[in-house]
Amino acid sequence: MEFKEVIRNRYSCRKYSDKAVESEKLAAILEAGRIAPTAKNLQEQRIYVLQSEEALARIDSVTPCRFGAPVVIAVAFDKDNTYTYPGGLKQSGDEDATIVATHMILAATDEGLGTCWLNRFDPVETARVLGLPENEELVMLMDLGYAAEEAAPAPMHASRKDLSETVKYL
Repeated sequence: MEFKEVIRNRYSCRKYSDKAVESEKLAAILEAGRIAPTAKNLQEQRIYVLQSEEALARIDSVTPCRFGAPVVIAVAFDKDNTYTYPGGLKQSGDEDATIVATHMILAATDEGLGTCWLNRFDPVETARVLGLPENEELVMLMDLGYAAEEAAPAPMHASRKDLSETVKYL
């Protein structure tokens, strides 16, 4: 798929088929995350692939938003290995994890898979339920799988503000 097709076709999938995600496709998605840029190339992201019944049950205990996906990817970062911006008020962990997650989301679309960035969960409680180390901060959960036949973008998906409302030239 051409890149413009990928970014136009990607939507938040909220209904998945029970078809398993092939290991080759999962590997391609994880590789897209691995090669994503990070501040100072620290690569502080930590990726958890949740696909066992036990792991998915843990996800279901912390969010109602798995939507039947056969895989959930949790993206965290190592808080002890981030770049601190000049001024000392901001660190790179959230942004780097977000870049990694976005690369994986777009790679999944290119592989013909659906995704949904989940934000309806308590990150601290979810990290505890997943057994993440104390030095890791959970940034996002991503549903991953084949979209069900009846899956479709939300009605407001194509509604976008004009560039003039969101872009300023200085």
